[in-house]
Amino acid sequence: MTIAAEVLGGRDAILAATERHPFVRHSLPPDQPVQGWRRDGAVGWLLPPTFQGPVGGAIGAVTPAVELVTALAAERAFEAGRWLHLPRLDPAALDGDPGLGAYEDWDFLWTATAPPPQPGEERVVRLTGADHPALTALIEGSYPTSTVRPGNPRVIDWYGILDGDRLIACGADCTRGDVGFLAGLTVAPEHRNRGLGATLTAGLTWALRARYDVVALGVYPANVGAIRLYRRLGYTATAALTSVRLA
Repeated sequence: MTIAAEVLGGRDAILAATERHPFVRHSLPPDQPVQGWRRDGAVGWLLPPTFQGPVGGAIGAVTPAVELVTALAAERAFEAGRWLHLPRLDPAALDGDPGLGAYEDWDFLWTATAPPPQPGEERVVRLTGADHPALTALIEGSYPTSTVRPGNPRVIDWYGILDGDRLIACGADCTRGDVGFLAGLTVAPEHRNRGLGATLTAGLTWALRARYDVVALGVYPANVGAIRLYRRLGYTATAALTSVRLA
């Protein structure tokens, strides 16, 4: 690397350097080799180019985190167009950057406690392949911009709420590290404002807590209503992030 940085070993060393931060645990699957570096209060990592998902990232102090990623990009350590996760960046420093293909801000929320009981949470059931057409129809009608869909290799399991024989809410287990991760949560528009968002999130959280000590999810900062709901369910810890795709 062209800047001075301490070279870390594999996943265990990176986790130790970040005090086993839940976002790092989520980002580094145990079955993937990873390289790591530490510089001035930031820790960065890089996964293999074949990894399906963001190829690297950094947490900690913003400036050295950006320097780590910039140095990796200069050395062509990863292909152009791959996404990386960074601590929240100043939009004024990003707009107009010719080396930046795109960026988006989001919050990684997590909980290590059980959610408070929610009415109807027992209605959240694990779905099967036979439910994929219904899942596709629900997502198209309620969350058409979602990339979490049947057939996505990130999805381990689907969960949902049925009203009779109709699927009216769904969410996915997209865990890839050793922190349970919820994604693609949505409720049919005509069934919203009835508490089903809390029911779905609580039921999914319970399902993942059976296997993981920490459960997390991602949310856009502008989605104030969803953030309020997640906080109420115990997702009170936050890592503010900016994902960037380098040109």
